[in-house]
Amino acid sequence: MLAPRTLNGLLDLAEFPTESILDSARAMAKFSLFDWLVVARAGAGEPVSRIVRDLVAEEGGKPVASVVGLAGKLPARAAALANGAISHALDYDDTHFAHVGHPSAAVLPAALALGEARDASAAQVLDALLIGAEASIRIGIVLGRPHYERGFHQTATAGAFGATVASARMLGLTREETRQALSLVATRASGLKSQFGSMGKPFNAGIAASNGVEAAALAARGFVSCDDGVGGPQGFIDAHVDEVFEDTAWSVPRGVFLFEDIKHKLHACCHGVHAAIEALAEAQRAHRFDAESVASVTIRTNPRWLKVCDLKRPRTGLEAKFSYNMVTAMTLHGVDTASDAVYTDALCQNPELIAVRSTVTVVGDEAISDTGAVVRIETRAGETVDVGHDLSVRLPAETLEKGLRAKAAALVGAGSAEKLWETVASLPTRSARDLGDILRGLR
Repeated sequence: MLAPRTLNGLLDLAEFPTESILDSARAMAKFSLFDWLVVARAGAGEPVSRIVRDLVAEEGGKPVASVVGLAGKLPARAAALANGAISHALDYDDTHFAHVGHPSAAVLPAALALGEARDASAAQVLDALLIGAEASIRIGIVLGRPHYERGFHQTATAGAFGATVASARMLGLTREETRQALSLVATRASGLKSQFGSMGKPFNAGIAASNGVEAAALAARGFVSCDDGVGGPQGFIDAHVDEVFEDTAWSVPRGVFLFEDIKHKLHACCHGVHAAIEALAEAQRAHRFDAESVASVTIRTNPRWLKVCDLKRPRTGLEAKFSYNMVTAMTLHGVDTASDAVYTDALCQNPELIAVRSTVTVVGDEAISDTGAVVRIETRAGETVDVGHDLSVRLPAETLEKGLRAKAAALVGAGSAEKLWETVASLPTRSARDLGDILRGLR
């Protein structure tokens, strides 16, 4: 299916003037930058992080960009690959539901790696994150949910285009060079949902970031691709979807950033189960029942989540993050779902949690939005409690800041969390290399 407007739309975004970026959009990008630094630092010790970091360190190369948990520096493309995977290792990074993906994990590693290489300012990295993420959101909307439902991980597919836009901006590419880069990355963009629940899922984010750096770097050297590898005949979109949603993606008024609707995880699990967790917690606060008094729980959710986070009998801590049944049992038993440390293999064998998770029924309901969930709890005493929650309601900035700072303290410690917050708060005085030092643990 052809999408003739999309390449030019992405190019317009890549050229968006810095002085026209709204303060509100930058403010949200700062929250995402802070959150990304936190989850990247917290995920540095994960097996997938160690493996990918060891691989790129062994290959070596020109030392220009930082990698989380590595003392030395590496080539920009290698750093983007590693940091993308590491920052998505905990699956605790931001989500945009319109494009069904995690923009920052794919885009920021590319922007930061090239920012360090070119000694750019931290403010330039922030703007590249915002604009690159916006690009990934827009092409994610063009591809639509059928692309995601077919089995493609849009963090990686749409994310590769966003990472390319961010990279082109950091390298100062011309419009024509950016066109070549976007057409080229179309032949590299990849990522499958079959990897969910494995190391392959965070690796998908790293692939997207690395692909963006590579495509932009080649275009800067004069690499020539096809005229329109994005929306033209047999281009990426034509090859991957049967219907396009260009009007939805590109009818947004100039200067409006859909990125402002980004959602930040305050629970260390798949974003698809967060609305259910919030509803369950609200029900417990309002009606003061404990897990032992629950006879059954029915969760109604948008059907698309049934292919993502409806593992009935999770065997590992990672699988638990994709299980309505398990997070329900955890919430009702008072287990802190915001703490990544609690998602262990042993947790999945806990007999008390298994008893509760076996009472949970999950039902797909097209009437419920992607960001919502409706929960019915029936108690052994015969009481019925119905509660709904929708993540689409934008949190006040003060509430979001409080939640993200609390999350950071839990993940990296109060002292480190405060230093990270101070760094982002003083961004105009910082450089990309300052941010790189933070990744390497030098600040």
